Amino acid sequence: MADLIQSLAVAASGMKAQAQRLRHVSENIANADTPGYRRKTISFSDSLDGQGVEPGRVRLDRSKLVQIYDPGHPLADPSGHYDGSNVDLVIEIADAREAQRSYEANLKIFDQARQMTQSLFEILRR
Repeated sequence: MADLIQSLAVAASGMKAQAQRLRHVSENIANADTPGYRRKTISFSDSLDGQGVEPGRVRLDRSKLVQIYDPGHPLADPSGHYDGSNVDLVIEIADAREAQRSYEANLKIFDQARQMTQSLFEILRR
């Protein structure tokens, strides 16, 4: 019985971590056109008790910002350039799909463990 409850906790921690990852991906997509915006990334690690996953610190992508030429822009320097964002929509969409699929896999594990627990309770009632 403890193993089933433990599998519920592991799946729930995975869903929570992927939900947080999706939140950061959506922030990146929303700010793709914001001047000076740096892409947010997040890493995951095993939880301290080894029974799941924990999201790590949110980090800013330090890759070079795109230089955009628009002399009429209020942020433009004397040469007419300003810093764009370093968000690549193709990468963000791929990350969103990966996070979604991982979330769905954890959801299936959670549902299977729930069904097994329910079946166990039905057997014990007899």
